[in-house]
Amino acid sequence: MPRFSIIVPVYKVQGFLRECLDSVLGQSHGDFEVIAVDDRSPDGSGAILDEYAARDDRVRVLHLPENVGLGRARNAGLARAAGDYVLFLDSDDHYTPGLLAAVAARLAATGDPDILVFDHVRTHWWGRGGRSEAADLLAAAGLETFGIRESPQYLNLFLVAWNKAYRRSFFQEHGLQYAPGLYEDAPVTYRSMVLADRIACLDRIGVEYRQRRQGAITKTPGRRHFDIFPQYEGLFTFLEQRPDLDWARPLLLERALDHMLFVLAREDRVRPADRGDFYREIRSFHRRHLPEGGFPLPDGWRGVEMRLLASAPYASYAAARGLRD
Repeated sequence: MPRFSIIVPVYKVQGFLRECLDSVLGQSHGDFEVIAVDDRSPDGSGAILDEYAARDDRVRVLHLPENVGLGRARNAGLARAAGDYVLFLDSDDHYTPGLLAAVAARLAATGDPDILVFDHVRTHWWGRGGRSEAADLLAAAGLETFGIRESPQYLNLFLVAWNKAYRRSFFQEHGLQYAPGLYEDAPVTYRSMVLADRIACLDRIGVEYRQRRQGAITKTPGRRHFDIFPQYEGLFTFLEQRPDLDWARPLLLERALDHMLFVLAREDRVRPADRGDFYREIRSFHRRHLPEGGFPLPDGWRGVEMRLLASAPYASYAAARGLRD
């Protein structure tokens, strides 16, 4: 059984794929398997995967019979994973040298937590950016492990699949799966974070997150960005079935609203003609999930900003944009 299973969903990335795979196969820590999922890519990506698998037996390739999208491609790879920990890597990004050795060492030092989170850096065509906004949080964690109930500020870590190592048995025990559509990272990330008993952090840049000038679907304006609403509805449907997680509902509602506002504010996501409809969806989501009178502030959460009353966080944005119910 390998220490790590690294799942790489692949679609229309033939220009980036070799750099991605080389960054994994060149790691100093070699106890891993790569499960590359060809999501019926119409370019030469599938052939590149077969080439790598032919020369390195750590690479296993799954060619899907039809295109299923990023979330379900990850699920397909996860079903074949055998490692102690599962990592997801997007095929246009790549690992920094020494990442897996550092992850292995931190997991050993923290007693194999449910989740380990590490940092990333954005890379543009003109060069590399600086540390992420999460750097201070990652540094503050040190070698300690924590749960979100006691450390809710860690819900502000970057909301993606590829900056974490998940203990595979934890992922399977809780039936975590990625849903179809955009923003598939959100429900899995938040669900896993509130379910985890022990989370650890690694204050190290592990992923070079490529900022593509074109071709990135999350930066293409259109109605597909309305996928964010069913994604979060799925998360809150799960919470309704888990009264033991009632403590997490106000935190996750605040995070959901913040994410929706971020998408609404981006001109490369929601078209001007769709802004009114998107805003009304936010209002509707808020009304459905905020109890009358708001949430009480739980014991021990002094200093945690809840922003969930009538002066909701989107009010000032809506006034500035001239949006109406």
